[in-house]
Amino acid sequence: MPGPRSSALSPTNALSPDGRRLPVVPVPITSFRVTPAPPVAPAPVADAAPTTGDQTTGAPNAASSTATDLLTLIQWLSPAFPVGSYAYSQGLEQAITDGHVTNSATLTDWITGVLTHGAGRMDAILLVNGRRHDTLADLAYAYAASAERHAEMRDQGAAFGQVVQHLTGQIQPPLPYALAVAHASRTLALSDAQVAALFLQALAAQLISAAVRFVPLGAADGQGVLTKLSPLITALAATYATLPLSALGSATLGADHAAMRHETLDVRIFRS
Repeated sequence: MPGPRSSALSPTNALSPDGRRLPVVPVPITSFRVTPAPPVAPAPVADAAPTTGDQTTGAPNAASSTATDLLTLIQWLSPAFPVGSYAYSQGLEQAITDGHVTNSATLTDWITGVLTHGAGRMDAILLVNGRRHDTLADLAYAYAASAERHAEMRDQGAAFGQVVQHLTGQIQPPLPYALAVAHASRTLALSDAQVAALFLQALAAQLISAAVRFVPLGAADGQGVLTKLSPLITALAATYATLPLSALGSATLGADHAAMRHETLDVRIFRS
């Protein structure tokens, strides 16, 4: 095997300026000093990401179950859930026609009354108690202030139960809307206050949607009303979660009267 080729710059061919060959001076190996590289610290181990389940079995833990149940209830009470909530105003259409609700301020006052003293209060108390008790349907219908309100409770409850039964495979009896939500939510790991708060928010959003279309209000104005009502909804839900059936009662004569008069309104776009 041929040896390595020498180049003009190799030590064996080094020449002086006058052409004489220069002696090659060997360099002892010991003259080289190898400096060891500084030790490299081990990279820090990142904290483990929080988990949402049992690392042994893979089963979801309580926190993830609660989060999933919360999303389920939000879905059930969403305007997109097919219970026809967009078709009902609970007499608000009559109040708008009569000139009682004309802007964001008067709409806020109207919904505040409904949630605090009217149908919102009644439904929330029935909802909370219905999560633990059956046979409340007749009581709920007895408190309906008008024929349209009775039909609204019945039809929305029937539609809600049918869709939930389709989604869950669990039998849902025909119940007034608030009690239908109560019955279905028994399987959810949510407190009464949480369920009541989302239910009241959905009711407020339903009435705001009616006003946005019929007053009319701007969409941003409608969302502003819902934002202003949020602290009230939270406080009312916490209160209603503690009330027994004996606390049922309402005092919104204006809203109830409007709901009754709406039954004979000549031109209308809502069913209540």
